[in-house]
Amino acid sequence: MVHRRCPGPLTAFVPTASTLPATTARLEAFLAAESVDTPFLVVDLDVVQERYLRLAAALGNAELFYAVKANPAPEILELLVRHGCQFDVASPGEIDMALAAGADAAQLSYGNTMKKLRDIAYAMDRGVRYFAFDALEELDKIIEVLAARRDTVDPGEVIAFCRILCDGAGSDWPLSRKFGCDVDQAVELLVRAAEAGLGLGVCFHVGSQQRNPHAWHDALQVVAQQLCAPLAAAGHRLEALNIGGGFPGSYLSGVPTPEEYGSVILAAVREFFGDHAPRLIAEPGRYLVADAGVIQTEVVLVARKSVHDQHRWVYLDIGLFGGLAECLGEAIKYPIATPYDATSPVGPAVLAGPTCDSVDVLYEEYKYPLPLALVAGDRIELLSTGAYTTTYSAVAFNGFAPLASYYLPVSED
Repeated sequence: MVHRRCPGPLTAFVPTASTLPATTARLEAFLAAESVDTPFLVVDLDVVQERYLRLAAALGNAELFYAVKANPAPEILELLVRHGCQFDVASPGEIDMALAAGADAAQLSYGNTMKKLRDIAYAMDRGVRYFAFDALEELDKIIEVLAARRDTVDPGEVIAFCRILCDGAGSDWPLSRKFGCDVDQAVELLVRAAEAGLGLGVCFHVGSQQRNPHAWHDALQVVAQQLCAPLAAAGHRLEALNIGGGFPGSYLSGVPTPEEYGSVILAAVREFFGDHAPRLIAEPGRYLVADAGVIQTEVVLVARKSVHDQHRWVYLDIGLFGGLAECLGEAIKYPIATPYDATSPVGPAVLAGPTCDSVDVLYEEYKYPLPLALVAGDRIELLSTGAYTTTYSAVAFNGFAPLASYYLPVSED
């Protein structure tokens, strides 16, 4: 019989910087109860609320549009609606999720730069008025849908956000190449948008899990000097500037505080735009929810490939297809807590998932120093897993169920 050990206090083996993740007493109580089958995610909404309020204060007058794709749980969306948050959506499905949570369609930004014509029409008919694009054909779709609704939609209410390229330097999960166009093309596209009567916006994304606050400084300088200036010369003014997301969660390395990010961003806005700054929008996702969540997973097998191996293979009941897709390329390294962290010596380990697919390996180049006492049946915790896990979980690959999730309600005052 496999014995399941009840996990002790969740002390991760990773660095001790103050910005690294710490579980809450409520999360620890839920995990210690050990009454839920693994794998599962549990999220403390108190942490989500605290993160939202702290980032909102750090970014001054910037409007926050939560990136629904980070974690679209109704409990999270409803909490953020109560705080006046707006939403970045990527599909009609996410539009419906935000509206069902109580959001106003006028508070939604359709940030996906690749949309079917009928999806743009659906969004506009629901009341969405902000649309991102990065190509002429995509802009023409927006113009076409709007032209068919001239009697019901004022073109000036619709803001077309042209997304410009960023190289993503300094981020752990770059978003370059696939999204955005260069600034010269952006100027041409925005002039066309203005001629169609649309409001003008610009958006960019400096890369997910961006650990360098100055990435925003550099992007804002490009917008002001290489885009806004030629637009002004053509008689057009930018109405809105979306600085995207990228605000980090706490993984294996310490990260700057929200206040440090806010200080750099707001100083850059003042430096490059002065008293004529456009409306400022930010799209946090990971920062609001990552550190609020913990995944508990069970060890399925501990093995070595040969008697000469210096490292073990530790197989978990969750892998790339169960919600840990951000382990691809070992880009995101989650802190790990075990019941032996204070009592057992450690040794290097490869972590892998449970499926019959050879790509389902989480960490192989980076050998996690895991306790030598670890055996099948032990439960361990992956910290800071509240973002981009449930939504990456496959429907039923190899017959495994999607990642279950639980949400601890906001504490009563």
